[in-house]
Amino acid sequence: MSPAVRDPLPAALLVLTFVTGLVDAVSFLGLGRIFTANMTGNVVFLAFAVAGTPGLSIARSLTSLLAFLAGAALEGRIGTVLGPDRRQWLLVAAAAEAGLLLAAAIVSVGFDVGSASPPGRLYGVIVLTALAMGFRNATVRQLAVPDLTTTVLTLTLTAVAADFGLAGGRNTRLSRRIAAVAAMFAGAALGALLVPEGLHWPLVVSGACVVVAIVACRRSAATESV
Repeated sequence: MSPAVRDPLPAALLVLTFVTGLVDAVSFLGLGRIFTANMTGNVVFLAFAVAGTPGLSIARSLTSLLAFLAGAALEGRIGTVLGPDRRQWLLVAAAAEAGLLLAAAIVSVGFDVGSASPPGRLYGVIVLTALAMGFRNATVRQLAVPDLTTTVLTLTLTAVAADFGLAGGRNTRLSRRIAAVAAMFAGAALGALLVPEGLHWPLVVSGACVVVAIVACRRSAATESV
């Protein structure tokens, strides 16, 4: 029997958190001030658009929301077939996410961020990235790994402060929490640098990162079975 191998799931989820930063950069900076990963922000933008705030689009925000819900619903259906094997869930979700993000990269070729045209490519990227994020979020919700939701950091940052030593807490998962914040920060920063060069670049990097997470999980599974 081989020695015990560290669970690769937290590391894989950190990679997906990094990818969220990239996708947020694509959606906010390249698709017209919407989010396709962070639905809290997207719902707020939708409300602003309904209230008539200039520069925001009801159609784009609503499309993102509906595609995200469709992705989550699809994962819920698939999850009933896969059963309780959390590694299998993650692998299927990551494969679907990688495929959708790479498809979005292909669709984005020829899209002009400045003029937001052609509209077909704009909405194609919105739908594909939101589907990917909805599928992933439903999976991560079932995995329920503490401090690694991969798309939002509000509770993670709250935990950092609330469990801080001066507040009387022990902060036993401080390193994981800080890593999650750093991963999303890094992804968003890289995305902001890549978006002006074309949306396909951050989307290709996103898909590639997810593939790396899949391969790492599969290799770990093979090692554990030896």
